[in-house]
Amino acid sequence: MPNITLDSLQSSIQEEVRRALAEDIGDGDITAALIPAERQAQATIISREPAILCGTAWADEVFRQVDPQIQVQWLAADGERLEPNQPFCQLSGPARGLLSGERCALNFIQTLSATATRSRYFADLVEGTAVKLLDTRKTLPGLRLAQKYAVTCGGCHNHRIGLFDAFLIKENHIAACGGIQAAVTQARALSPGKPVEVEVESLDELRQALTAGADIIMLDELSNEDMRTAVQITAGKAKLEASGGINESTLRAVAETGVDYISIGSLTKDIKAVDLSMRLSM
Repeated sequence: MPNITLDSLQSSIQEEVRRALAEDIGDGDITAALIPAERQAQATIISREPAILCGTAWADEVFRQVDPQIQVQWLAADGERLEPNQPFCQLSGPARGLLSGERCALNFIQTLSATATRSRYFADLVEGTAVKLLDTRKTLPGLRLAQKYAVTCGGCHNHRIGLFDAFLIKENHIAACGGIQAAVTQARALSPGKPVEVEVESLDELRQALTAGADIIMLDELSNEDMRTAVQITAGKAKLEASGGINESTLRAVAETGVDYISIGSLTKDIKAVDLSMRLSM
């Protein structure tokens, strides 16, 4: 499954920013209205802690929608590492617009940078192995594509986007369809060409999924020994994804079993906003 790219996000960025500004500004920023309309200002955004930057396109769109006269200059790019107190963005233009857009722009950057930072942390833990770390659907409502893009800025990879672009046949689907073979057969008939992944909980189910012709097989909470055996049994006939209960302390050992992918919900759901600050000068 391909990674989300910034080029594919332009329309969603515009809509996400529109909603965020409507939520924050409503029918007008009454505090910014205290400032003379002609007053010009400059601003610098800094990071107060180490982080991986992400969200520049969202901040650009915030200030574009607030006031097209605002000029934005980035001193770092998405995916680059920020150090504490490092200036990474300079702005200039009407003071009202800078202040009205400040919180919304920082919210996007702090959240997406948090996702990228956590993703880089996990990517570094498996450096030197061949495994790819995947995100999940455990994302902030309304910001899934944005967070999935942030995951790639941190050096990890995207799983399916939603329930529409790939099959992930789990225990309940298997039971309702009448077995692994029946579920895979129905998936191929329903949407030919879309990836078919099957979740298994044992080596016996793994063999069934291989016989059924699954493209990807998710090993749900198998032991490391069983995962190594699964790699041998599969022998490249399908991709293997490890999932379930994997954390910082167990990740490296799972990666070294030889599985192709490890999916980690923590990349997007267990994040802490990056501490940022915007300093204004006249």
